[in-house]
Amino acid sequence: MRNDFMDVSKRRRLSGLAFKPLLGYRAAPLYSRAEPPMNQPHLPNETAELVRKEVAFQGYFKVVRYFFRHGLHQGGQSKVISREVFERGQAAAVLPYDPVRDEVVLIRQFRAGSYVAGRHPFTWETVAGIIEPGETAERLVHREAAEEAGLTVGDLMPMQNVMLTPGACSESCNIFLGRADTAKAGGIFGLESEGENILVKAMPFAEAYALVDRGEVDNAVTVIALQWLALHRDEVRQRWR
Repeated sequence: MRNDFMDVSKRRRLSGLAFKPLLGYRAAPLYSRAEPPMNQPHLPNETAELVRKEVAFQGYFKVVRYFFRHGLHQGGQSKVISREVFERGQAAAVLPYDPVRDEVVLIRQFRAGSYVAGRHPFTWETVAGIIEPGETAERLVHREAAEEAGLTVGDLMPMQNVMLTPGACSESCNIFLGRADTAKAGGIFGLESEGENILVKAMPFAEAYALVDRGEVDNAVTVIALQWLALHRDEVRQRWR
């Protein structure tokens, strides 16, 4: 199933857009590894010590109460503080991209968190999932692309590895660009056993980027992925042509 989002005249206008980054950052090297930045620069006295921890809640997910002592910017150490951290594992995501057709694939499904936050409960997203024990991020995105979008993803380019809500959650997300053939992409997918009902759409990159510019994508990982592609799109197409 394949539906277009815009009339031809509007698509032609968008195809001529110069894709300027939404953020005023210089593009990072294209093929840098999207690994956790454990060696990132730090300021003096930025240390932390785990004193103890206890499980505050255990259900499908887990909440752990941690007790820390950390360095102070003015020098010295803090008193022991407690912080509750929501733990649901580590995630990975992939933005399928066809460099020949210059199309990306986005998915759309119900999200309980968006509903509870008072937002529209359906939003455009990348393909993503939680990494299983013994599984790599790369294997996860290949598996999820097939399950959520009916797509076979080939080569992967690491884009970013980000913490999603570091003030309250331990989850990070390793984000990839995945090479795909979007000629027949589209339809409704997902695992019925998990209550998934996922709409899959292939669209020109111009249309996807315009969604971000209009504020119609409120999923952080998807915004990051599309912004990264806007910064590196010409280089990607040259490498994958």
